[in-house]
Amino acid sequence: MKGSVEERALSLGSYIAENGATVRSAAKKFGISKSTVHKDVTERLERLNKALFEEVRVVLDKNKAERHMRGGEATKQKYINIKEV
Repeated sequence: MKGSVEERALSLGSYIAENGATVRSAAKKFGISKSTVHKDVTERLERLNKALFEEVRVVLDKNKAERHMRGGEATKQKYINIKEV
């Protein structure tokens, strides 16, 4: 994604807030690394747009709280698929 760092941070923040997206899915959508997404939405966005930063923070906190369940489900599916083969 071309453009300024500030524009990218705002775009990422809007995308995450509107879609409830994870850092990983936002990185894939924008074609950048997860660490870049994380830095943009946790550091840069706070200076650019405090209200959007707060919305994104809620989504990221929710995703963090749920990640152990997503990981457990992925492992469960892995072993179900192995058993079927």
